[in-house]
Amino acid sequence: MSLKDQITEDMKTAMRAKDSERLGTIRLLLAAVKQKEVDERVVLDDAAVVAIVDKLIKQRKDSIEAFQKAERADLADKEASELTVLQAYLPARLSAEEVLAEVKAIVAELGASGSGDMGKVMGAVKAKLAGKADMGQVSAAVKAALAG
Repeated sequence: MSLKDQITEDMKTAMRAKDSERLGTIRLLLAAVKQKEVDERVVLDDAAVVAIVDKLIKQRKDSIEAFQKAERADLADKEASELTVLQAYLPARLSAEEVLAEVKAIVAELGASGSGDMGKVMGAVKAKLAGKADMGQVSAAVKAALAG
């Protein structure tokens, strides 16, 4: 079963259970997936759906941070519950050590040596680790690997 099919089944389950919070988040995710499919006139594969989930998670994290700064705990809690639902659709994440090991292997494979090679390395790393690791963490690991 594809990830998109799994999300659709989860939506039906949330409807039957009358879980309105979970249902709203899943509908938001499906709307984002369908919007991307309509815009690009393609059927998305699991990697593309994971990229959308990643984007929505990043938005939720940014919103939580903003709401906490504004002392709006009610809105921060709502975003946090959406974040929890969305994280269920991501594949298992790599640990910081695993990310660093992957990055070092790619740097060695490409023969990259300095910060000028950052773009080339990030392109290869994104292709290999998309959906498996937080790209902020990956970027920091690439900088560390190229610096020393």
